[in-house]
Amino acid sequence: MTHFQIRGSRRLTDVRYEIRGRLAHRALELERMGYEIISMNIGNPGLYGYRTPETMRLAMIENLGAAEPYCHQKGIFPAREAVVMQQQSRGILDVTAEDVFIGNGVSELIDLTLRALLNEGDEVLLPSPDYPLWTAATILNDGKPVHYACRPEAGWVPDPDEIESLVTPRTRAIVVINPNNPTGAVYPEPVLARIAEIAERHHMVVFSDEIYDQMTYEDARHVPMAGLVRDTLCATFSGLSKVYRACGYRVGWTVFTGNKENAETYLDALELLAALRLCSNVPGQWAVQTALGGFQSIRGLVEPGGKLFESRQAIIDASRASEFIELIPPAGAMYAFPRVRTDDLPDFDDYQFAMDLLEHKHVLVAPGVSFNVPYRDHFRVTTLPDPVVIGEAMERIEDLLHSYRVSEI
Repeated sequence: MTHFQIRGSRRLTDVRYEIRGRLAHRALELERMGYEIISMNIGNPGLYGYRTPETMRLAMIENLGAAEPYCHQKGIFPAREAVVMQQQSRGILDVTAEDVFIGNGVSELIDLTLRALLNEGDEVLLPSPDYPLWTAATILNDGKPVHYACRPEAGWVPDPDEIESLVTPRTRAIVVINPNNPTGAVYPEPVLARIAEIAERHHMVVFSDEIYDQMTYEDARHVPMAGLVRDTLCATFSGLSKVYRACGYRVGWTVFTGNKENAETYLDALELLAALRLCSNVPGQWAVQTALGGFQSIRGLVEPGGKLFESRQAIIDASRASEFIELIPPAGAMYAFPRVRTDDLPDFDDYQFAMDLLEHKHVLVAPGVSFNVPYRDHFRVTTLPDPVVIGEAMERIEDLLHSYRVSEI
């Protein structure tokens, strides 16, 4: 037999997605060996006892017969029209069903919208930390990611002046993730308005990832970017996975607002890409109209006493009691992004910490370096487990960090 090596694409060299990388593979190996792992690495509500609203399941069942053929490449009309009505209820009126694309989750739409836009070497402004799929999709579509800093001392809110300083003639788009993954920051309206002005001035597309739009806590208020962008194109991303606890349905949408007249060529390119994959998951689309209409059950989860609120509070309380951890309390989404104080731990490395935590304490977290940051002292945890499980996981984290300090002495 001839010996040869089939190699992967060089495009993947700089792509990272540790949320489902080596750590997750090792966690699966340990589970197969009989160990119980506390998984806090991914925002997957169904794994933690959250259920999709029953009415959404019934809507799918009722329409399974109609879901057997391919649908239009943009999605079924009732789903797209439901997205339109949600946008109109938020004061965003310049939108019709023709402006909505339904995809196999926001993940697919991130790839398609960037692929339709970018030529080799085009630049995309991305937050740091970011949701790493945005950086990965930029690289895979021949673009150049340019990260703007969201610093903890500013509450993880970006500085618009710094953003504008990064704009070059090759800058095609800016990505805004609000509420933010991984930090949980919810951006104030004046900052979003400044970002909109910068995008309009430099003719950039605004990609606004708002999948956690209804997951805000206490006094935090989510402001839709589409209400602020008028003189350039704005693409707003959302879906069923998070707010509606339906990750496995794989249903997301992108809705285009703002200056669509100057983007006809781009939107035609996007529709071509949508047509090449025929359509997205049709059964799941039939749940959209039911999900977006009527009572929004997420509200009871994020209010005081609600499961998400109390789990978030458990992480905040454990961080405040810790010798080693400091945390800016997340104002939205379903994550926390703690920092490890490294004064007594000069050799601390977030990836090695995550691996040690998995091997020795059987807790799975995502190291901060996964989110395209230049520092190595953060990690991300989801706030989805119940408070008792979170308390146990944080105790194990504290034990490991204490063992590090003892070994340093």
